[in-house]
Amino acid sequence: MEFGLVLQTDPPAAGVVALMRRAERLGFSHGWTFDSVVLWQEPFVIHSQILAATERLVVGPMVTNPGTRAWEVTASTFATLNEMFGNRTICGIGRGDSAQRVAGRRPHGLASLGRAIDAIRDLAEGREAVVDGTPLRLGWVRDGRLPVWMAAYGPKALALAGRSADGFILQLADVDVTEWMVRAVRKAAADAGRDPARITVCVAAPGYVTADDSPAALAHAREQCRWFGGMVGNHVADLVARYGTDPALVPPELTAYVEGRRGYDYTHHGRADNPEVAFVPDGIVDRFCLIGPPAAHVAKLRRLRAAGVDQFALYAMHDARESVVEEYGAHVIPAFARP
Repeated sequence: MEFGLVLQTDPPAAGVVALMRRAERLGFSHGWTFDSVVLWQEPFVIHSQILAATERLVVGPMVTNPGTRAWEVTASTFATLNEMFGNRTICGIGRGDSAQRVAGRRPHGLASLGRAIDAIRDLAEGREAVVDGTPLRLGWVRDGRLPVWMAAYGPKALALAGRSADGFILQLADVDVTEWMVRAVRKAAADAGRDPARITVCVAAPGYVTADDSPAALAHAREQCRWFGGMVGNHVADLVARYGTDPALVPPELTAYVEGRRGYDYTHHGRADNPEVAFVPDGIVDRFCLIGPPAAHVAKLRRLRAAGVDQFALYAMHDARESVVEEYGAHVIPAFARP
């Protein structure tokens, strides 16, 4: 199993770069950032500095979307970074939640997302793509490579990921839900004539390492990670609105807790102090996140690996982000090192 670090691009940008550099030294293979330019700083500018400050780290957004930038701009940005730093970028992409909604726009439909996946990858790798009816090609690209991993929850999105993406990003660490969704993605890949085993599976969620498993330590960890249940609740609410509560279409583990959800203010998006997540019960925090001493993280990650997960991307948005990154480097990542 590989490990990624996910950060928001809060100023100062130098702090993001420094923590990514430290993560590489501690054994993380990927550095991810949020991509909502109204809420945080422009990520691709910071990606260039992360790549310059590291040697092996693969860097990209978790996740971009088809609407914030023109597709040829997104592709050219990736291709330029790859030319400068040697094919060390990766494109995480989704319909657009915070980036679109905070600007008063709706997330993109899956048809548009599917076309964007193909066009961005083709352009960044030097092939021709049709964008808005016009054939385009970045003629200066040589030997470009851009894996595109798609974030998805619902059945149609999971099917698109299986048909079109190089990887699947699931933003929660519930083992049962992970198994359900990995099966759906791999079935879609097989139905499309693709090798399901070639689709990389990435689970992304907060991790909070405690000194022990005392009630006080776990309670503090839950409060620092409860925001994540609110963020995931946005996606679950979309699923329930579209598909209802049919367990064949939406895992029942996802639907029950959003009944108490009452709106969402994106100015608090991804923040540990989000005041609008009281509806998220402790049980959901425990299921969706990783909390407890290092041994508890290792045990849950082993279950996720058995469910088909290839990478765990650690969200570090809480009051202990530096120490948790250090704990993962010292005690969690070594447990998954190849002999």
